[in-house]
Amino acid sequence: MNKLRSDMDEEGQYDRPLWAVVDGGYTNRTFIKHLPERTTAVGRIRADAKLYHLPELTEGKPGRNRVYGDRAPTPEELRKDTAVPWQRIEAFAAGKTHNFKIKTLTPLRWRPAGKEHDLRLIVIAPLGYRLTKDSKMLYRKPAYLICTDPNANIQEVLQAYVWRWDIEVNFRDEKSLLGVGQAQVRHEQSVEKVPALAVAAYAMLLTSAIQAYGPSGKPDTLPSPKWRRKKTLRASTQSLLQHLRHEVWADALRFSSFVAQPPQNPKLEKLDMPLKSALFYAVA
Repeated sequence: MNKLRSDMDEEGQYDRPLWAVVDGGYTNRTFIKHLPERTTAVGRIRADAKLYHLPELTEGKPGRNRVYGDRAPTPEELRKDTAVPWQRIEAFAAGKTHNFKIKTLTPLRWRPAGKEHDLRLIVIAPLGYRLTKDSKMLYRKPAYLICTDPNANIQEVLQAYVWRWDIEVNFRDEKSLLGVGQAQVRHEQSVEKVPALAVAAYAMLLTSAIQAYGPSGKPDTLPSPKWRRKKTLRASTQSLLQHLRHEVWADALRFSSFVAQPPQNPKLEKLDMPLKSALFYAVA
């Protein structure tokens, strides 16, 4: 984080804030206390986290000033408090705008964050969904967030947290589709460089797709499987890999026209290797 903040400053982005949206594993003393300047952290927090109001000013009294004031409600207590009304905040996710119910409380302090950071607590009510059109309503678990900038726009904080899901998709694609971490290497340099090479290739694949098709474009060389929904936000990593296989392997297999229109002759030509087309859809 400090290296990224330093690089942004050197590139002339001194006034641009840096946002770090993390899960509960990074919402701790080590991460929050060492945040660089002009950096805002948003992360999940435990439902029973002990939070405190800011202390009252005690000028003129002997002794050190207090760092923490009275106990504030825990995130779960705030969610159940009927005296605090729910607010409606919109955020874009999964191809459409959703209406989230939230409660917020600020400014607060948390012992792992210390006195350097005044926090905003945001409680997100469980979001309802249906598995099918006629199925019963199901609910996800509530989410409890803290933000190290109590003056940050709530809608921007919520939207940043929703977009964090792309990080999980990133991990899934790298591990399941590209096999990051599966290489059987033992040399110290290989252990370090092989995963880095795979991640770099993944980044090149996504960057090339954006340059070729745009942020929401998709390759149309290969027909989509019949089970796939017609409307998709963007090309998946699997579809990009399939298209890449087609570009790299098609000429070598002498089978580059398998997606072309069928010949007018009703008697189809017998293929030497009927599994060629399946190669482009194979999962690595």
